[in-house]
Amino acid sequence: MNKNLLNDILNDIRVELSDEFDMNFSRGGFFGSAWKNTLDGRKSHLQQSGKLRRSIRAKVSGSAVVFSSSEPYASIHNEGGEITVTRKMQRFFWSQYYEQGKRGAKAEMYKKLAIKRVGSTLKIPQRQFIGDHSKMRESIKKIVTENVERSAVTAFQKMNT
Repeated sequence: MNKNLLNDILNDIRVELSDEFDMNFSRGGFFGSAWKNTLDGRKSHLQQSGKLRRSIRAKVSGSAVVFSSSEPYASIHNEGGEITVTRKMQRFFWSQYYEQGKRGAKAEMYKKLAIKRVGSTLKIPQRQFIGDHSKMRESIKKIVTENVERSAVTAFQKMNT
């Protein structure tokens, strides 16, 4: 495959998928699958400050497009999983409980977290924003087809001039 054609395809994929993954934050879910609400019943924290959304980077590396985030909590949210409660976490949860005035759904959520035993685990539900999806594969097929057709037309025109 022509190196310029491959670079064009990979750069178009990088731009298109970056836009799609960014839109997952606007949609509040992964291509239409809504993210699970927080313990206090509110929408996901992933949209609260926008820090995670802004941290996502995409780059062409060899013959692939690689997505990454500088935020250490990105993968636990994208994939889901469990984290172990520490004393430091307990202190943080208690401080948040008191900061909320010990009232309301958010305060109750922090209290539930604060009374968890050190060493117990918290389940973080998957709130995927990057990854494989049929819509993503359709976009890639479309990009490849358009680039190959454009390249063929250009090559044909060069042959006939």
